Amino acid sequence: MSNRLYGYADPLAIRAGEAVEFMLSAEIAADAEIRLVRLIHGDRHPAGPGFVEEEIDADLPARVAIVPQATRRGAFATVPGSGAALADLRAGAIHAFICPSRPGLGEQAIAGCWDEATAKGYVLLIDAGGVLRLRLGDGERRTELALSRRLAPGCWYFVTAHWDAETGTAGLRQFGCVDRWNSRIGRVAPYDYDDAADHEGGIAFSASRSAEFLIAGVRSAEGGATACYNGKIDRVGVQHRPLDAAAIVAIRAGGMPPAAGIVTYWDTSAGYSDDGIGDVIRDLGPLGLDAIGVNRPIRGMKGWNWKGKEDSFRLDPGQYGGIAFHEDALIDCGWAPTVRLKTPRDLRSGAYALRVRSNGVEDHVPFFVRAAAPRAPIAVLMPTFTYLAYANEHLAFEAPIAQAICANTPVVGEQDLHWSADAPFGLSTYDVHSDGAGVCYSSWRRPILNMRPGYRMPATGVAWAFPADLSLIWWLERAGYDYEILTDHDLHREGVAALAPYRAVLTGTHPEYYSERMLDGTEDYLTGGGRLLYLGGNGYYWVTGLREDEPWCIEVRKLESGSRAWQAEPGEGYLACTGERSGLWRVRGRAPQKLVGLGFTTEGMDESRPFERLPDGFDPAMAWIFAGIGADEPIGDFGLALGGASGIEMDRYDLALGTPPHARLLAASFGHSDNYPLVSEDIGYAFPGRGGSQDPQVRGDMSYFTTPNGGAVFAAGSIAWSQALPCFDGENNVARVMRNVLDAFLADQPLPA
Repeated sequence: MSNRLYGYADPLAIRAGEAVEFMLSAEIAADAEIRLVRLIHGDRHPAGPGFVEEEIDADLPARVAIVPQATRRGAFATVPGSGAALADLRAGAIHAFICPSRPGLGEQAIAGCWDEATAKGYVLLIDAGGVLRLRLGDGERRTELALSRRLAPGCWYFVTAHWDAETGTAGLRQFGCVDRWNSRIGRVAPYDYDDAADHEGGIAFSASRSAEFLIAGVRSAEGGATACYNGKIDRVGVQHRPLDAAAIVAIRAGGMPPAAGIVTYWDTSAGYSDDGIGDVIRDLGPLGLDAIGVNRPIRGMKGWNWKGKEDSFRLDPGQYGGIAFHEDALIDCGWAPTVRLKTPRDLRSGAYALRVRSNGVEDHVPFFVRAAAPRAPIAVLMPTFTYLAYANEHLAFEAPIAQAICANTPVVGEQDLHWSADAPFGLSTYDVHSDGAGVCYSSWRRPILNMRPGYRMPATGVAWAFPADLSLIWWLERAGYDYEILTDHDLHREGVAALAPYRAVLTGTHPEYYSERMLDGTEDYLTGGGRLLYLGGNGYYWVTGLREDEPWCIEVRKLESGSRAWQAEPGEGYLACTGERSGLWRVRGRAPQKLVGLGFTTEGMDESRPFERLPDGFDPAMAWIFAGIGADEPIGDFGLALGGASGIEMDRYDLALGTPPHARLLAASFGHSDNYPLVSEDIGYAFPGRGGSQDPQVRGDMSYFTTPNGGAVFAAGSIAWSQALPCFDGENNVARVMRNVLDAFLADQPLPA
């Protein structure tokens, strides 16, 4: 089998003149040829131009050595500088509230200072049988104390363990904390949650001062963690002495542990603000040994004491001490850079990649370059938030309804099967963790195997997201337009200032994930006279955020409405990175129709259809848009995306949702199959007849309207639109509409009102 190559760029987007690093890895050490290329087209569909790239001279070595680099999955928290304060506790105790999601899935550490290499220290864990266990060791012997009652998944417990090397005693306790609100099951289930065990007659214990205190894991030899925990942990503490019965009762009632015995007390509910919370878990004990989350443990989660009234951590942080950990979480591979590229300031703006070749194996590691100073009249806004949201998605392999959604059998290749088998590079926001919880974080600091120029989504058989967007890049090149690249990350960081230099801005095929700053920047651009071509479907849909100092990681939570692969638990719909409610922008009063005239109405993957002109499209005032096109001519009865210009995911004009009253409904697609159902957010009552053959809202629309100060929006509400542009070498009526609109938008004269 061929030696597989992997890599990622950091950062994902730069200005010309800035540097980018490439982290490369191989299954087996290899010598590889590398080359900078500008990506122009990726889809190898026979009706298009095929794979097109341009080699670029750059300050790079011709060859590099690539070695295997370890990927460290698993979310946990570490306590830097804990040293002897936590390691050398010959008499001590650990306590925590826990809500395990998969007890029995191998050993899962809750907290401790354990060195697996020397078998020294202590750790409180859930063993492979799903029961609570205390492990102590002196390097030669171990003392294991376990309970007999298996932990119930999705239920809250208070657990505590203690030991004393001088007296040779140890103890272990668990108490159920299930109430009316906080757990998967309620009080009517006759479970007996409580259990206890004690040990006398000597214990094996010796401190390992090289071991770190970890929450939700044990440090591995590779620098990550092993025995990673799945579920939530709330308020962890270490004591000099065991908790007596009175102290346990007080803590279970919401009180603090006894002050005289505290070594550390990590209050997981401390540190919240209206803008969210970070990865630092505060220690309120005398030593101030804060814990630091690794691979983004999920904050903003309900704690053991959640009472169901407040649905946001901003309202009562004390009820949001739950931190969710997952053994398959991955935010940062942490690979060492293989090569660094300092780009020249005059490097042309575009979509680029480091091409890597070794022994017949090839990979492209993409990144984006914006101009050092804007000069072109056109900007293409590459939807990098969407790229991250779909990064390494497994829908084709794991969603039971994937074939029903797509109306075809997934077509997978060897590489798809290889990387999907154990998700070595993490998951997408369309996937769930091993315990069934939705994935709310996605990062560029890992190989994104479906963000490659020639990649085709197995579930649909078509290019998706980044490789689909290259069809627009190819057409702009072919048609001779002067353009530059921007990304969602630029728009989020700079707002309207990123768009303002450009006469016209073109979107990608699927700008689905948007932050508030991005919406505001787009709206301000349009009200200030900017001109936008919205060339996608299902745009401006999910409320998405990121931390100001960590742009590589986006966060989104899927709530009660919308086409969603998972749904957040009650009370957990607010972004930990910003403090705002996630879910659909429509639910927060900002339906896409208010911004670009169209909003999501249907999706299907069996066939795309052409647009047909409607009465507004025959108005003489709109003739300029359709110049050179016959009155009865279907627009886009061809395309690389399922054979038409309107399909896959589509948007509609809707005055009730905020389409500007003066917007023109120029054209629409009809005759879609019942594999295109109306979106769930439009369905109040479920009844038959919501498919494309019966519901008139199942269509893709084309619209146009003017905005203040000479601005305008042209919208072709379809993911498939831009993928029709390359057909017939770019000489087709979809391209004709694009030329007509784009030329008018670039002209220094008023647009038709």
